[in-house]
Parts: sequence; C-alpha cells; structure tokens
Amino acid sequence: MGLISFIKNAGEKLFKSEEKKEQEKAELIKSHISKFGFDTTDIQVKVDDDKVTLMGSVDTVENKAKVVVTAGNVEGIASVDDWLVVKHPPVVAPPPPEKQYYTVKKGDYLSKIAKEVYGNANKYNIIFEANKPMLKDPNLIYPGQVLVIPPLEK
Repeated sequence: MGLISFIKNAGEKLFKSEEKKEQEKAELIKSHISKFGFDTTDIQVKVDDDKVTLMGSVDTVENKAKVVVTAGNVEGIASVDDWLVVKHPPVVAPPPPEKQYYTVKKGDYLSKIAKEVYGNANKYNIIFEANKPMLKDPNLIYPGQVLVIPPLEK
C-alpha cells in the first residue's frame, strides 16, 4: 500500500477531453485495467484530479503491482494511491519481496535498465515478463512509463 508517483503527461491517452468527470475517468481506467486481462470485479477505482485511488482485492501480488502501473501509466495521472489487498495471501510462505518501480528516462531500453538494476543487461527479459501484458514488445517503452522491477530469484 502506498502512493506511487507517475509522470502526468506520459502514458496511454484514455481521456479525450479534460472536461470528463472523475467518475467517467474512473470507469475508463477500470476498463483499461480489464483490457489487459485483469479481473476488476473486486477493484474500485476513484479519480480525484490527477490521483487514482485503487481499493479492493486482486488475486496475486504480481497482479497487484501490474494493476497499479496500468492505472498510473495513463496520461493525466500523476499518482496512484494503492489500497489493494491480495485475496489469498500465502499462509505459510514468507511475504514476497516488495516490488520496485522504475520510471523510464529518454534513451532507456530494457537491457540498459536491467544493467542498472541487476548489474546484467541480459536480464532484460525478467523486466519484460514482469510488465506483460502492458508491454507487448521489449523494444517499445517510452519516457515517463513506470515499470515493475521484480527482485531477482536467488
């Protein structure tokens, strides 16, 4: 849980005009999240100016992180207040490591980011896989986009 920042003028263009009401924006963002195959049945979306608040539950920790970045990588959204919980957290297993986020800068590409965060450019596919289905091609990222950076498996 927490507030995650995004670049307001980067991301998918969902809002055709600034006059859209907050409720309409919330419905568009919820629809955008479900477009990537995430179950939004138990997710509530609230928009207040440039902040999205996500409440409810998701099925896995991985999907929680992906839903947050999907909601935040929308033009006009500057932050996501994450209040999502995982429906069935592991009972015996230790909690998964906290996900990191990375904001793409001009000139970045996945292998460059992998070199920076993991020390190995060849690990770019880990970042790509963690950000599917939002990323369809490892060569198609843009400045301002926020990516999930999963921890390396030991």
